[in-house]
Amino acid sequence: MDKSPLLRIWTRFRHEKLALGALAVMIGLLLVAILAPAIAPYEPFAAHPELSLKPPTTGFPFGTDHLGRDVLSGVIWGARTSISTSFASIALSTLIGIPIGAVAGFYGGWFDDVMMRIVDVFLVIPTFFIVLVVVAIFGAKQYLLVIILGLTMWPRTARLFRGAVLSVKEEAFVEAAVALGSSDSRVISRHLIPNAIFPVIVSLPLQAGAVILIEAGLGFIGLGDPTIISWGSMLNDAQQMVYHSWWMPLFPGLAITTTILTFNLVGDGLNEAISSRYQQQ
Repeated sequence: MDKSPLLRIWTRFRHEKLALGALAVMIGLLLVAILAPAIAPYEPFAAHPELSLKPPTTGFPFGTDHLGRDVLSGVIWGARTSISTSFASIALSTLIGIPIGAVAGFYGGWFDDVMMRIVDVFLVIPTFFIVLVVVAIFGAKQYLLVIILGLTMWPRTARLFRGAVLSVKEEAFVEAAVALGSSDSRVISRHLIPNAIFPVIVSLPLQAGAVILIEAGLGFIGLGDPTIISWGSMLNDAQQMVYHSWWMPLFPGLAITTTILTFNLVGDGLNEAISSRYQQQ
């Protein structure tokens, strides 16, 4: 019996040892983000001035900041902020990009030309600049960041998915479905999307890393949501403490680096697995 496409991809992915290890780390990061309220030793905003700038010790493995807040707790809650922001933004961009890419690729012609010109306009707009403008006008709120990132990232997903649809719609099973009288919506939802989705899946971890970097950058320059803890805001607080309180920038910086590297390695592993799948067809 032939394996399902997902099972074949997973079988190939398991041979990518580096990517498999990165996947394990990514799952660990997701668990940390989900369980942050239960596993963080202290409240992230709980200040204890008498404990300010304590170096890493048994009681405070990552030390404390200038307000006496536990850095480890901040890093744990920062994972929740960064990962939830990236996942929500990507979910929104995917929900917009996939239908647009599918319809544009399926119908082609003038509709495809119009949609791709709209996509080109969005692609030349710098995402970080748009976020800065929105934050300056409406204030730094996490939900606004999610909306803006989702609304500016969908063109990449749409263009990628449209290219995959153009290839898949030439397959015999799609032509057979059309010849048998299947409706356009059925052909798109039952045949095109399930078979053209794989390049988008590869791009999702890479997009997640990009969102985390943008969110951290906003926090670092002081434009993050002040009501939540983020790795970027922790780095912002640590700017004046770099030379005599090394632990303040070190651990949030390592968290950002590790998370982005992990997502990129998973994306590379998926790319290898999916590329192998197409080569074997």
